[in-house]
Amino acid sequence: MARWKKPTKEEILEHRRNLAEQARQGALRLPGAVVEIRKSFGMTQEEFSKTLGLTRRQVAEIEAGTANPTLETLDKIGRLFGFAVGFVPRTPREDAAKSPFN
Repeated sequence: MARWKKPTKEEILEHRRNLAEQARQGALRLPGAVVEIRKSFGMTQEEFSKTLGLTRRQVAEIEAGTANPTLETLDKIGRLFGFAVGFVPRTPREDAAKSPFN
């Protein structure tokens, strides 16, 4: 396993800019948003999990898309960056992949 390298201040700022731009465009989706939020703070999964009161495994599973986090957990994560959990309009690309509920 590769060692984690602490990001530079510029790399952290770049992650924050990217995250803010994705949010403005309504393009933040799990699990990528959680990875980007964590990276925007320059944290390892271990550091991030301690901040949130979760286990490292829970963070890893959320980031891998294999977890089913509770609304409370998603709210904790979003609050770190000033986000609220809510509904986001679909993009035309997502509409093309019709949901079984349509």
